[in-house]
Amino acid sequence: MPKPTKSKPAADKPAKTKKAAAPKAPAKAVSKAATKARAADLIEEMPLATPDVLDRLFAVVSSRRGTDTSISHSARLLARGRRKIAQKFGEEAVECLIEAVAGNRDELISESADVLYHLIVMWVDAGVEPGEVWSELLRREGTSGIAEKAARPRDPLA
Repeated sequence: MPKPTKSKPAADKPAKTKKAAAPKAPAKAVSKAATKARAADLIEEMPLATPDVLDRLFAVVSSRRGTDTSISHSARLLARGRRKIAQKFGEEAVECLIEAVAGNRDELISESADVLYHLIVMWVDAGVEPGEVWSELLRREGTSGIAEKAARPRDPLA
């Protein structure tokens, strides 16, 4: 048997009055405002964006190797092999370049994140650790790009 609901005395209930309908903003404007507000909330909730995010991403992608390909995009890419990983990396790199040339800053940022993700998947597949890449960058730091390139062995086919 359902329990009876308790009702408050009439004095506790506010009187119902009809409000005039406020003019509605266009749906698109509300949507944009809501999106901006949600984005601001997400930014506050997110950890600070530092280069450490790449090491954390590497750890996540590494942990996905050999896991269920139906629930992990990284596992699916790794299972498909180096050629597919390289293809995806190339596609993302081209999209990044297109956005850079077009001057689409926000899209360039998004595509850059895709490039970095697919590069990390390639590193995981090839057994390259981020520290090895960071060491190579450190080795090159302070060296002129022209001098560094001149010091490389010449490719007889170039």
